[in-house]
Amino acid sequence: MKRMAYIWLAGVVVAGMLAVPSGAQTDSLGDYARSIRKAKDDGKPPAANKKYDNDNLPKNDGLSVVGNAPDEDKSADNTAQKTEDSADAKDTDEKSKEKQKTEDEWKKKLDAQKDQIDLLARELDVTQREYRLRAATFYADAGDRLRNSAAWDKEDAQYKQQIADKQKALDDAQKQLDDMKEDARKAGEKSSDQK
Repeated sequence: MKRMAYIWLAGVVVAGMLAVPSGAQTDSLGDYARSIRKAKDDGKPPAANKKYDNDNLPKNDGLSVVGNAPDEDKSADNTAQKTEDSADAKDTDEKSKEKQKTEDEWKKKLDAQKDQIDLLARELDVTQREYRLRAATFYADAGDRLRNSAAWDKEDAQYKQQIADKQKALDDAQKQLDDMKEDARKAGEKSSDQK
């Protein structure tokens, strides 16, 4: 118990010794800051320290504009330029409408092909699941395997052929979609070259 009291007392003394120098340092920093502030206040205050409010804002001054005044000749040139720009804008408008129309057509074709691919993928998935289910039930019953192995072999071959056919149809549809995307890209390049 005595040892604990000595350790606690030593900790308090060390903490007190550490607190004294930091307090002295704070006072010296505070004194230094006050002396700097007084040195600035003694001289004329800089414009950055000036505070603006409604009482000291100018009320009669007009708006100051920086830059040269516009020339009248330039305004006539601008009018001619605007008429040329409007003619170009009409041509650009027609081209953009035509381009939008072709883009919409390609989008419809691509969406139809994607829908067909989704349908083929679902059909393939259903056929594969059905095959796995039938195979699981066949292999789960040992007696059925012994009695109907020839019938199962025939069904197994049919399912595998159906799966292969549907996979081939899906691959063909995917290839057709890729070709359509390439054709759409080429058509987009041609329309941009015509501009």
